[in-house]
Amino acid sequence: MTNSILIKDVHVVNANFSIEKTDIYVKDGKIQSIEQNINLTDIQIIDGSNQILFPGFIDMHIHGSAGVDTMDGKQESLHKMAKSLVKEGVTGFLATTMTQKLEEIEHALEAIGYFENDENEAEILGVHIEGPFISIKRVGAQPEEYIIPPNIETFNHWQKLSGGMIKEITVAPEVEGGFDFVKELSKQGIVVSIGHSDATLEEVERAVSLGAKQGTHLYNQMRPFHHRDPGVVGGTLLNNQVKTEIIVDFIHSHPKSVEFAYRLKGASHIILITDAMRAKGVPYGDYDLGGQMVHVTETGAHLPNGALAGSILTMDRAIRNMKQATNCSLEDLVAMSSYNAAQQMNLANKGVISVNADADFVLLSKDLVVQKTIKAGKVVYE
Repeated sequence: MTNSILIKDVHVVNANFSIEKTDIYVKDGKIQSIEQNINLTDIQIIDGSNQILFPGFIDMHIHGSAGVDTMDGKQESLHKMAKSLVKEGVTGFLATTMTQKLEEIEHALEAIGYFENDENEAEILGVHIEGPFISIKRVGAQPEEYIIPPNIETFNHWQKLSGGMIKEITVAPEVEGGFDFVKELSKQGIVVSIGHSDATLEEVERAVSLGAKQGTHLYNQMRPFHHRDPGVVGGTLLNNQVKTEIIVDFIHSHPKSVEFAYRLKGASHIILITDAMRAKGVPYGDYDLGGQMVHVTETGAHLPNGALAGSILTMDRAIRNMKQATNCSLEDLVAMSSYNAAQQMNLANKGVISVNADADFVLLSKDLVVQKTIKAGKVVYE
């Protein structure tokens, strides 16, 4: 049975252009045509008037949601997370691991390796390995006792366990063996992201010359900017070969710091992420993160020592906050919420609304509230 929909009179927004009041015909999960006055019968019709159509959001850095976490290593946890994310307009994400015992990481990777998405869920596009190849000086909420030096053999073993699903890795390039690791993984086509790092500006530039092309959660757990020592923050912001993640919850970064990054990097070099943990979308309280207790309130998710431990941010809230902080264009929001992430991962059919691209959309009201999420041409949330 074919799966066809027609969206009428909608404002389509891409990273580089938008089209007012057009129709979109979708069949079998792909965009067939984008033009005015498409007339078809016996088909599901969605009235898109006074609404905005974005490519579905892509979250490259998310640990958990709805009470579950990637590190649970369970099929039911992955399904529950993937199902919960469509409510916020996410159609694809990287299930993100954290610093833990190696067997715990491997258990999580195996679960993802044989995971199959249901049609009403956001798609697991791959895995983001965050830790254990990080700096002991910038641990944040990563358990210090499980940090180890970068090891290519370990990574290759993990990639095999995951069925080739690892797409991104956060690494501190300055630690022992770090630069060789960056070079080898970049050759393999992995998005190497500098994070949880105490690198100097010179070490950042060396890592970028070896293939690193992203920064993990800008400002957080990276050597800060100082006028005599620009650190990872300066190196990330000033190098236009690097895109940077940012958590726009106004807890991890002040609105003016968000604006500062936007002015320096521009929308084409920023990737909005949530870095959410299992407490997203469930009541405030105490939750586990990698064996550590995290206390979650309206002021964020914190370890007992006060350190931030991920977020409870949603992607739709992130775009509204970004708009508020920068007054950026809708096109800029598309770049930062899906297009840049898709480009980093070489996913040509994601993050765009064009003929033959995947029919992954989020339909938004004028004030950027999710009305419908469409995955592979099927309405999965409204």
